[in-house]
Amino acid sequence: MNAFATDQLPVVVIGAGPVGLAAAARLVERGIEPLVLEAGPSAGTAVREWAHVRLFSPWSEITDPAAEKLLAPSGWTRPDGSAYPTGGDWAEQYLQPLADLLDDKVRYGVTVVGVARAGRDRIVDSGRDEQPFTVHVATADGREERISARAVIDASGTWSTPGPMGADGLPALGEKSAAGRISYRVPDLGDPAVRARYAGRRTAVVGSGASAFTALALLADLAADEPGTHAVWILRRGITGSTFGGGEADQLPARGALGLRAKAAVEAGHAGMVTGFRTQAVERDGDRLVLVDEEGRRLDPVDEVIVLTGLRPDLTFLSEIRLGLDDRLQAPTALAPLIDPNVHSCGTVYPHGVHELSHPEQGIYLAGMKSYGRAPTFLALTGYEQVRSITAAIAGDREAAERVELTLPETGVCGGAGLFDEPDAAQNGESGGCCAAPAALHTGIGAPAPSGGC
Repeated sequence: MNAFATDQLPVVVIGAGPVGLAAAARLVERGIEPLVLEAGPSAGTAVREWAHVRLFSPWSEITDPAAEKLLAPSGWTRPDGSAYPTGGDWAEQYLQPLADLLDDKVRYGVTVVGVARAGRDRIVDSGRDEQPFTVHVATADGREERISARAVIDASGTWSTPGPMGADGLPALGEKSAAGRISYRVPDLGDPAVRARYAGRRTAVVGSGASAFTALALLADLAADEPGTHAVWILRRGITGSTFGGGEADQLPARGALGLRAKAAVEAGHAGMVTGFRTQAVERDGDRLVLVDEEGRRLDPVDEVIVLTGLRPDLTFLSEIRLGLDDRLQAPTALAPLIDPNVHSCGTVYPHGVHELSHPEQGIYLAGMKSYGRAPTFLALTGYEQVRSITAAIAGDREAAERVELTLPETGVCGGAGLFDEPDAAQNGESGGCCAAPAALHTGIGAPAPSGGC
């Protein structure tokens, strides 16, 4: 296929979440045809799974300028920029209206199962860059299709692949067989069925981040109403000054308050702590579970386990594409040093674009939470800047692609999600929300870092 014919093909965007839809809006702005492929039945499918969680970020930091411009003629009214939405608010008041406006440029119930160069596996060099991409998909009704694309933007996030309980990054022995008693999400205790699952029971919470803080605080609230409810907080490391976050000294009061809530749960006796415990196995004790660490230490039986050990990218459907990824973070090689969680929080990540997001395979881009690999430092604003730069590059506007147009908020940090439903509480620092994920998503758009930045 010649270059002219390839340019007539759409740009396939994988995922109708915040960053995927922003990419589509930017492409439309550039006069380029997007085709958004969403595995779920609606826009923001992953976001809707933590609809009960309030973001740390206000509306002013979680909408994309190009998307707003596209929405404006439809009569859409931007929500109060100072208010903190829940995941459900974000999906219903912004993401779905945007997807509806894009109309047939968004397809639902379509799962991408493979991406390659047409007629070329990853080994073949000859004529590779001249070939369009071929995107293999499976539809909800069982059909298979191949879609040709001039470029591919993978904004599928990391929500679908939570980290396991095993300390070595692999599932602990027995973890899979005990799946019925293990959850990898912050529970929505407003749901009667979920509430009944944990009420009056002993639950282990595995993880050390804001998602774990949120789960502990929620279970502590439940314990106050339901006798016999107790949590056991499992930490791989020992107690340090940052175990409960920054507290009152945190740059973002909402995040600090979240850690203080977890600390209060422990001090009130609603949660116990086990430190230096690296889970190796999950064993059965009748109807209960026993966690065993690498040294053979066995904990008292629990009824349920909530695993909040982060998220990771699903790279399986990109196996025939030549990606350049950092060995540790599974993020683009040039981006990894800028987002290393050992050095950076959300607000200290330097704005970046197509240069840092490019791969040996030209025309393929990981964007949004997917681009951050295993790093939990993602912000929605950062994702929007990514796709602005990427789409400019696809359009051939290198000057715009290389220009930085993002100024991060001074208090920009990432962490989990908020605990409360009252907007006033969120603004007064009683709730969390920088990231758009439940306590386990790192994105205010996106993600357990807390799926999707802040």
